[in-house]
Amino acid sequence: MKIDPKSKRLQALSPFQPWNGKNYSGLRLLIKAKGKCTTDHISMAGPWLRFRGHLDNISDNTLTGAVNFFNGKTDSVKNHLTGKYGPVPATQRAYKAEGISSIVVGDHNYGEGSSREHAAMQPRHLGIKVILVKSFARIHETNLKKQGMLALTFANEADYDKFQENDLIDIIDLTSFAPEKQLTLVLNHADGSKDSIKANHTYNTGQVAWFKAGSALNLMSGQKNEKKAAAKKTKPSAKKKVVAKKSGAKNLSKKKSVSKPKAKKSVKKVAKKKVKKRR
Repeated sequence: MKIDPKSKRLQALSPFQPWNGKNYSGLRLLIKAKGKCTTDHISMAGPWLRFRGHLDNISDNTLTGAVNFFNGKTDSVKNHLTGKYGPVPATQRAYKAEGISSIVVGDHNYGEGSSREHAAMQPRHLGIKVILVKSFARIHETNLKKQGMLALTFANEADYDKFQENDLIDIIDLTSFAPEKQLTLVLNHADGSKDSIKANHTYNTGQVAWFKAGSALNLMSGQKNEKKAAAKKTKPSAKKKVVAKKSGAKNLSKKKSVSKPKAKKSVKKVAKKKVKKRR
């Protein structure tokens, strides 16, 4: 399929990068969302829907409806590279350009509303690695998992209050990520103090594999390629077997053809003996 590179409404999707196998460290707190944060707050509809086929363009509305806990405003977060406040998408794009990953902290029932796939794809595209909330809307939680993101909930909801605006966050045991095993986050505060908190998750073995592969589609694509490679390896051996069978059949036919003249000779000898006896 050919897409005009100048198109503002269509864009070819590129696979998300797989997990590098290391713990997360130095995550920036992009936003600590206060109160309700629906999929419409995360990825607004209306005129933005014309960009549904262009992930990069529609990502310019990411979390613009979420209320920032620290200033009570929407689409206004602190850019720690400049020290100034600005739009959420622009701030996250600046982090991504500098190779800085981030985390979003949220309240109850995060991602409620329509089952909007873009509400999970956009944060992933912009370089957000983790969504940590008090509770999730179930469908949105699954959508985040499918895009290779970490969807976590507070083991203790009161830990929401421990997050400060200038924090740098580490996940120190991600290398042992497994079903029914909590993860540990360390909040490194600007004054040098730290808080360590626990987070829960609902990933099963298959969903952990999604995360490691970078997304569910990445995993499926990898498995498909493995099957193709395996099929190519088995084809030559199958041909050899066919050739072997054919050569075996030829040998048998030769043996049969060689034995026939012998049979004729023996018949002639018997006939000659009979003629002599008669004489």
